[in-house]
Amino acid sequence: MKTIEITAKEWFDKINGNSYFSAEIVTNYGTDKEKIFKLPFQYGYGTQYLEESKNILTEFNLISPIHGQSLKKYCNENNIVLNTRKIENCKKSELKN
Repeated sequence: MKTIEITAKEWFDKINGNSYFSAEIVTNYGTDKEKIFKLPFQYGYGTQYLEESKNILTEFNLISPIHGQSLKKYCNENNIVLNTRKIENCKKSELKN
């Protein structure tokens, strides 16, 4: 694997005080080996989207980080370009699309 691109959208539920996110993960962008994964609407804040992205990539045997290793550290150690972007203050409906 050469690249991992993660775009997350975050919505804050002001009434209950909780944050939620959804994300799209693209591996090997622009190549014939490109794969796209979608993380569904779920509870989480901060960099939780990175942890969930690592979990899905591990589940599909695309990466094999050691226990407790962050996605960023794994990518650094394995010469994988990691680009992440989190769009905050989205509407709830934007996360479910």
